[in-house]
Amino acid sequence: MAKTTSLRCRVLEGKDLPAKDVSGSSDPYCVVKVDNEVVARTATVWKSLNPFWGEEYTLLLPRGFHSLAVYVLDEDTIGQDDVIGKVSLSHQQISAEPRGMDGWLSLAPVNPDQEVQGEIHLELRVPERGHPRVLRCHLIQARDLAPRDPSGTSDPFARVSCCGHTLETTVIKKTRFPHWDEVLELELPEQELGEAVLSVEVWDWDIVGKNDFLGRVEFPLDTLCPGPTRGWFQLLPFPSTTKDHGPRRARPWLFWRR
Repeated sequence: MAKTTSLRCRVLEGKDLPAKDVSGSSDPYCVVKVDNEVVARTATVWKSLNPFWGEEYTLLLPRGFHSLAVYVLDEDTIGQDDVIGKVSLSHQQISAEPRGMDGWLSLAPVNPDQEVQGEIHLELRVPERGHPRVLRCHLIQARDLAPRDPSGTSDPFARVSCCGHTLETTVIKKTRFPHWDEVLELELPEQELGEAVLSVEVWDWDIVGKNDFLGRVEFPLDTLCPGPTRGWFQLLPFPSTTKDHGPRRARPWLFWRR
């Protein structure tokens, strides 16, 4: 049985994109991602708010993929490229159109707190009894974190919270693949834990301004076994609290076909 399926994708053009440069124009290009992994990139169209790309790709998608997204960015020669917006299609949406989709799709705004990627390697131990009862969280490493700094890297640290207690690892500078190898211990209350949740968050440390969110993973304590729980866990975004306020003016034209 095949483990992948092919999908033909055409990225044709954009219309009425916002100006991101001081010249009153933009230098737009598109990036195609499958489950946060870049699989294709168009050429950059310089100084245009109505770019034409006209590029076609045949993508090999894993059977269990979750979503396919097209990001429109403004290329900058200095600093980090500006994100103009994105179009995201779920596995279910694509499967529901076996003959393909053809038309204008409105760009959605990009919330950095929702644009997370990568995994974190943890080992957790929650003792059944003992006084004091201490939750032990071994933060080993993370990989493929989102770049948040103009250098294309981040300065990641991890934050562990449970039952009103919070601890943090050290900051690892200029990397998307930090290796902490630190053990953080949190004392649990003596009473029943009920719906207590262990939260592990990864942040990019900034010397100026607020830190940037890189992803999180949560563990309800009643689901953890008495022995060690160890493995790689996918980082997830904060639960969305924003509402869709309707279509934006920027519109890339996408064509999909099985």
